[in-house]
Amino acid sequence: MDRTAQLSTRPFPYEIAYDPPTAPPSPHVRAARVLAANWTGASTVPSRKLYPHQWSWDSAFIAIGLRHVSPARAQTELETLLAAQWADGRVPHIVFNPSVPLDAYFPSPDFWRSSTAGRAAGAPRTVQTSGIVQPPVHALAAWLVHRADPALSRARGFLARVYPKLAAWHRYLLHRRDLGGAGLVSVVHPWEQGMDNSPCWDAPLARIAPAPARSFRRADLDHGAAEDRPTDLDYGRYVRLAADYRDRGYRDGPGGEHGTGGGEFAVEDPAFNALLIASEHALARIAEELGATGAARRERAERLTAVLVERLWEPAAGMFLCRDLRGGGRRPERSVSGLIPLLLPGLPRAVAAALVATLRGPHFSLGDRTRLVPSYDLLGEAFDPHRYWRGPAWFNTNWLLERGLRTHGETATADALRAAFLDLADATGFAEYVDPYTGEPCGATGFGWTAALALDLYHREPASHARQRPDKSPSRDVSAPGTGTFDRSDQGGDRG
Repeated sequence: MDRTAQLSTRPFPYEIAYDPPTAPPSPHVRAARVLAANWTGASTVPSRKLYPHQWSWDSAFIAIGLRHVSPARAQTELETLLAAQWADGRVPHIVFNPSVPLDAYFPSPDFWRSSTAGRAAGAPRTVQTSGIVQPPVHALAAWLVHRADPALSRARGFLARVYPKLAAWHRYLLHRRDLGGAGLVSVVHPWEQGMDNSPCWDAPLARIAPAPARSFRRADLDHGAAEDRPTDLDYGRYVRLAADYRDRGYRDGPGGEHGTGGGEFAVEDPAFNALLIASEHALARIAEELGATGAARRERAERLTAVLVERLWEPAAGMFLCRDLRGGGRRPERSVSGLIPLLLPGLPRAVAAALVATLRGPHFSLGDRTRLVPSYDLLGEAFDPHRYWRGPAWFNTNWLLERGLRTHGETATADALRAAFLDLADATGFAEYVDPYTGEPCGATGFGWTAALALDLYHREPASHARQRPDKSPSRDVSAPGTGTFDRSDQGGDRG
């Protein structure tokens, strides 16, 4: 028999004459690939098409996930953002990529005019940015990134370089944005709080005359369904607020409850202030790592926690509410923002217990009608399961709540929330947000912080698994009350 006949008659282990397809990549690998696809060389975009620049709190969340696959890249993510910091200390909510066409995103650099309109506030001249800010998650992110590879961090002098910038960022917020005079930070635009289209802003925004529709073009509608996005009326009000702030030279100043600081929109928001307090705790850790004392920052975090409870806690609602400084008091709307303070270790026990009860109750229904916490009250008149921040569940807020639940010893609920997060993140292609009832993906897919925070949860073993496996070290998030969010042992995972 010739060689050809021998090969043709040789039995094959498969019915086809080539190797079968390899197994699909793991969810961990799929998440890492999203971050690789969104990497620009110095930072990570939230979404290649919808959000093609660097966003402030997105980069903080992205760095938290990146620390598991590349601590060096996670450090670079934060360093790139902080390189665009203004001289007055603010960290802008967008750092623009000059290679992206102006019409790819609105408001674009020619709207913000940061290098000219922001000159008096110390806007950088070498990079174009927006002039507003976003929630201060950055010190918490820096601390977690450092813990992922302390040797690399120390060798690169990472914390020593970012600490002064983070301290200046907090100083700006605490001194220039205390518009109510009580110690809490105010946001002067809905985009600053990060939950852009929340019903919490409806009443404060109603006072704002919208910019004419012909004066701007919405690039977001090129990539998302109109019914999932803010209305044209709301968008016109966003544009008017931003333009007025720009035309004032991006000036801030304390003004008291009815003072002159800021413009017509000034709101004390629970989530924004809770994240500042969390980052004050993290700055205390960073100071101690650098050989200084963290006592003053820890005391400030405790004091701000007490002010947060005094100013924004509403016992009848079982959660924190926004305070409209120009409208005279707390707003009645229940949004996920009012649950985020669960992250804080210094909350009074009764307040933490009430927040957990509200999470499980009819307004958010975690573990009953919803697997992820919706962004707005399920029973609210403005609830919409698909429209931007008016009901859909977002992965970053659920990540924060998962940590908060662990901080206050609610490990079983935290484990269930973690499982739901990972299941829905992967099943939806790492969607921007999802319908809280069905899990249907909304917005962009391949979204940066969804993939990054999924990576973080993949690497943080649930407490119940750690208890079942005594041969392994315990979960990196200590579940005892008051330690889970800021514990020194939160060191991240594998590095690539």
